[in-house]
Amino acid sequence: MPVKKVLVTGATGRTGSFVLQKLRQRADEFQGIGFARSPEKVKEMFGSTEDFYLGDIKDQASLESALEGCDALVILTSAVPQMKAPPQPGQRPEFDFAPGEFPENVDWLGQKNQIDAAQKAQVKQVVLVGSMGGTDLNHMLNRIGNGNILIWKRKAEQYLIDSGINYTIIRAGGLLDEPGGKRELIVGKDDTLLKNPPGGIPTSIPREDVAEVVVQALTEPNAIDKAFDIISKPEDDPSEVVTADFSGLFAQTTSGL
Repeated sequence: MPVKKVLVTGATGRTGSFVLQKLRQRADEFQGIGFARSPEKVKEMFGSTEDFYLGDIKDQASLESALEGCDALVILTSAVPQMKAPPQPGQRPEFDFAPGEFPENVDWLGQKNQIDAAQKAQVKQVVLVGSMGGTDLNHMLNRIGNGNILIWKRKAEQYLIDSGINYTIIRAGGLLDEPGGKRELIVGKDDTLLKNPPGGIPTSIPREDVAEVVVQALTEPNAIDKAFDIISKPEDDPSEVVTADFSGLFAQTTSGL
C-alpha cells in the first residue's frame, strides 16, 4: 500500500502536534508534513524544521506549495483569544483577538483558503477538527471578544462539505491534557451530547484521543463524508469499554453538517 502524504496545519498547536507525532510514528503508512508560522516554535517542539512548511493560512500561495503531492489535509488551525489584562478581584477576565487573527480571518477565511488550496491540489480527503456548540448562536464561546468563533467554524464546515472533497469533520468536546487510549469514545450530532450527555458525564475528551481519531479517519472508509461530535467517558467510568474499534465508531456517524 502506498504511503499517504498528509499535511497538518496548526501542527505546533497542542492537538496538532499530537496528530503529526502519530503520523510520523506510522511511517510505513504516512508521510506527515507540518505547516506552521514560527520556525522557532517548530524547532522547540520537533527539534528541526525538516518536513515542515513555514507559511500563513491567510496566504493561499504558501498553502498551495505545501499541498503539492499531498493525499490528505488535516486542518487544526483556530483563532486563539488573548486576555486583555489580568482581571481585578471579583471581575471576569476580558478577551480579545490580535489584529488580523479574529475568528472570521482564521476560522472562516483561513480555513476557506485551505479548502480551496486542497481542491486545487486535488487532495483526496480533508479532515477538519472543530468544536461542539455550533448549533447554539448564543454559546459562550461566540461571546469571547465578540468573535463568533463557532459561527465562523460552522460556515467553514459547510464550505468543506459543499466543496466535493471527501471530508471528515470532527467536533471535539472540551479538550483535556490527559493521556489518550484509556477511554470509551462517544459520537453524536447537532450538539445532542452537549445538551444531554449520557449519564451526565463531562462533555470533554483528551487531545491525544482526538489526534488518534484524526489518524484513524485517514484510513477508515466509514469516516469518509462524515461530520460528528465526540466526547469520552471519564477514565474511571465503571461501564467504560476503551475504544479500539474505530471502524465501528465511524459507522455510528452520518454525513452532512
